[in-house]
Amino acid sequence: MAEAYCVKCKAKRDMKDAQKITMKNGKPATQGTCPVCGTKMFRIGG
Repeated sequence: MAEAYCVKCKAKRDMKDAQKITMKNGKPATQGTCPVCGTKMFRIGG
């Protein structure tokens, strides 16, 4: 699982439903949701 910072919970958590994406500038990133509050999470660099 990918770990990212949840802005709403103010804590690092493992992402739920993490997906590898490519940003507009062509760099890799990972996007998912927080398992506790459901907020969208984002981590640059895959």
